[in-house]
Amino acid sequence: LHIKGALDTSLTRHFQCDAVITSRQISQTGSNLCKETNTFIRATVGLVKPVCERAGEPYRGMRRSLQPFDVVVCTLKNQGARLPHCQYRGAIRTRRIAIQCEQGLPVHYDGDVVVIND
Repeated sequence: LHIKGALDTSLTRHFQCDAVITSRQISQTGSNLCKETNTFIRATVGLVKPVCERAGEPYRGMRRSLQPFDVVVCTLKNQGARLPHCQYRGAIRTRRIAIQCEQGLPVHYDGDVVVIND
């Protein structure tokens, strides 16, 4: 999942997983099978970009945010479905995020990080 695409849309409190995933034609790589899980960061690029610098720390070759972000986790309800028939259940979570940065810009959202003990 590329960050830029996930952040360009204004994400509201009532995030519509099905509509966003269908409109962006998000599927398993190389097929039209629905992905099991898609996660979207509820923030602008301007809020995520600082994670590439001082608002983040090194983490497995990427950058991990020092502060948590709201993310929407969309989980597939109809296993084995294909675009455009993907049906998801969305849940808002608060997590630190792990992103890949290039030249100080976020280019890939790798996932969220549940921190038990810091």
